[in-house]
Amino acid sequence: MSRAQIWALVSGVGGFGALVAATTSNEWKVTTRASSVITATWVYQGLWMNCAGNALGSFHCRPHFTIFKVAGYIQACRGLMIAAVSLGFFGSIFALFGMKCTKVGGSDKAKAKIACLAGIVFILSGLCSMTGCSLYANKITTEFFDPLFVEQKYELGAALFIGWAGASLCIIGGVIFCFSISDNNKTPRYAYNGATSVMSSRTKYHGGEDFKTTNPSKQFDKNAYV
Repeated sequence: MSRAQIWALVSGVGGFGALVAATTSNEWKVTTRASSVITATWVYQGLWMNCAGNALGSFHCRPHFTIFKVAGYIQACRGLMIAAVSLGFFGSIFALFGMKCTKVGGSDKAKAKIACLAGIVFILSGLCSMTGCSLYANKITTEFFDPLFVEQKYELGAALFIGWAGASLCIIGGVIFCFSISDNNKTPRYAYNGATSVMSSRTKYHGGEDFKTTNPSKQFDKNAYV
């Protein structure tokens, strides 16, 4: 089961890295070019700042200076992604202590509990990221397909797909860690039959020895009386 735990650790740590990349990325939504005449400029928007670029290579970003003018769904996504990154970090630490191939964490029973805790933390991290990315994507698609929405429309950015991929990896790694405790709780049963075999061999040996010692005495008695 240590091999499965290694794959779970790789999946969880990889998902944690993807969550960090998605949280810090500025490409959560990108201006759509379907209804725009000018395609030489585009706008990226993320959780922390807005960026604009053009075909000449110039790129400018402006952070959100205040949280009071930021939309409510952006603030909710910020909280969910920060929670996902924090849980992913602690899940990675717990996973290192709970793996069977490491020499830290105590006994096998204690390691099983730590591995289960790491799995639960990874699953919670993936659920937080999945919820945040889905909430943001739902807002984008609702505005995009709304015929009464006359402002600038956006499409799904690359950060959303990175966040979904990281959430999936965290959930997969957490599930593997949770199922790994079933193998740690199994105690091997040994059927030791050495004592019975030794006793049987001893009885056979003593029986044969008695037969050898008593048989010559009987022959000696017969010859003595003859």
